[in-house]
Amino acid sequence: MEYDKNTKNRLKRIEGQIKGILSMMEQGKDCREIVNQLSAARNAIDRTMGVIVSTNLEQCVRENIQKGEETDYLVKDAVELLIKSR
Repeated sequence: MEYDKNTKNRLKRIEGQIKGILSMMEQGKDCREIVNQLSAARNAIDRTMGVIVSTNLEQCVRENIQKGEETDYLVKDAVELLIKSR
């Protein structure tokens, strides 16, 4: 699977968030602020995983339909992957 520019940019923003959190820690910021930023980074990671899984699922379903193959297991695998990531 190829990952598009938007997905890579999402990860770069998350990387920036993490660097910002490290900087906050070095500055001795309040734990509430740090936890809020960590929560935001985790949510961004969760959304990115959802985008990656859904994009991959869409591509796989299209390919299987073109080949005349079943697609039911693809949806099941995608759901299991998302559940496992939590």
